[in-house]
Amino acid sequence: MTEQIVKTSSEDGIYTITLARPAKRNAISDRLLAALEAALVATPEGTRAIILAGEGEHFCAGLDLSEHQHREPFGVMLHSQSWHRIFARIQNGGIPVIAALQGAVIGGGLELATATHIRIAEPNTIYQLPEGRHGIYVGGGASVRVAKIIGAGRMCEMMLTGRILDAEEGQRLGLSHYLVGAGESLAKAQQLARRVAENAPMANWAMVTAIARIDNMASDDGFFVESLTAAVVQTNPEIAERIGEFLKRKGQGARQ
Repeated sequence: MTEQIVKTSSEDGIYTITLARPAKRNAISDRLLAALEAALVATPEGTRAIILAGEGEHFCAGLDLSEHQHREPFGVMLHSQSWHRIFARIQNGGIPVIAALQGAVIGGGLELATATHIRIAEPNTIYQLPEGRHGIYVGGGASVRVAKIIGAGRMCEMMLTGRILDAEEGQRLGLSHYLVGAGESLAKAQQLARRVAENAPMANWAMVTAIARIDNMASDDGFFVESLTAAVVQTNPEIAERIGEFLKRKGQGARQ
């Protein structure tokens, strides 16, 4: 029987994808990467939020060096671009993705985590970019995603020194949005997924596809794309119903 290295489940519009190589600290092999892509492609119709988790004590310890293959330069580039393609599907797939983090979030695991939209960390979460120690360079998008979150200078320092950031440092730098108690990240992810799923699907689509792209644009171009996105989203028939419900609640205070 083939080992199931990525597990999935779906309930009430929330699709959970779990990396399932706990004995390997959920390290990323080519086979795991392919299984992750297949799970994303198989996202059930009607899914309104996705949870990404790791089985066992760690979220993901990065590239599985025991399966490292020698490649020619062009092969390395293509391999890197396969990571980019799969992680871009997470970031730009139109469905909010919430990561439940614990233990090691290292190298490729950090690249994977920063492709998600909401990140929840437990107290034992650690972050590291140890590629310099292995004589390699990041290839899963860290130069863009991690650098945008913590700054290019700090990312360079992390790679040069191999330093480990603890959960609180990661929280301060924006690597996580929530810091919860031990063993609580998945429950918090489920809570947030239910809340996110209550939003209008088109509004969620706009938030997870437009904001990152606008961030890459010149200001004038960003303003223009923002206006176009608002025009598409705010003319959806569902919006009138939602605004009508809000007006009925006027004077009742902010809705949680």
